[in-house]
Amino acid sequence: MKFFDTHAHIGLIYDDPIEQLRVIQQAKQAGVVRIVSINNSLYDFNKNYPRLKSVSGIYHAVGVAPSEVTNPGPDWVNTIEKSLSLPNVVAVGETGLDYYKQFGDKRSQIELFITQLEIAQKYNKPVIIHNREAGKDVYDILTERMPDSGVILHCYSEDAAFAKKCLDKNIWFSFAGNLTYRNARNLHETVLNIPVDRILIETESPFMIPAEFREKKRTMPKYLPSTAKFLAEMLEMDLEALSEQLWKNSCKAFNISEE
Repeated sequence: MKFFDTHAHIGLIYDDPIEQLRVIQQAKQAGVVRIVSINNSLYDFNKNYPRLKSVSGIYHAVGVAPSEVTNPGPDWVNTIEKSLSLPNVVAVGETGLDYYKQFGDKRSQIELFITQLEIAQKYNKPVIIHNREAGKDVYDILTERMPDSGVILHCYSEDAAFAKKCLDKNIWFSFAGNLTYRNARNLHETVLNIPVDRILIETESPFMIPAEFREKKRTMPKYLPSTAKFLAEMLEMDLEALSEQLWKNSCKAFNISEE
């Protein structure tokens, strides 16, 4: 079996490049052979991409998260556009809206988000979306500005009703380790009410530790199979069959070869 971690902040697990390579090697030993490396800022992308650009199985997203709305960086639009031409850069993100921590103001967050959707449309890349207590605005914006290459709602946190109304759009639903929590009833209901061919899984490393590893200090990509196993049990699917479906979904979402 092989797994695809669609969202991991490798640079937040460890800053040291040797430790980052060790994390990736441990993931591969656990069957997690592809990872999308995520950075919240262009500063972090410019630090981590050179370290990981030649590592087999590592793909990259570039973008500005809502946490960086007050300081996206000089000439940030041009920087994202240039970075999208680099090898193995497969998505714009993460970007989106976060009304929980109230970074900047809503208008500035929305402008930052919309600009990156427009960049994704221009360069035919999917968008990885951070949505925290901003579901209505995210949905309304996507209704008008959905990029042709689609979007991934990462670390999905809405309910089944929200997911159902998104099914007519080119939207993927990515679930992290919190899916395995006993009280995550909204997530459990969601996965039981959407097609399996629209589901992705991620670790959101170093956050969202699966229940099996709650004693650990941080999530690692090597823990992804734990979330896959929980999902297989919920869906009453054979784990190997589910892993094959999730692999196909992930490759399709990021427009990369399954081979």
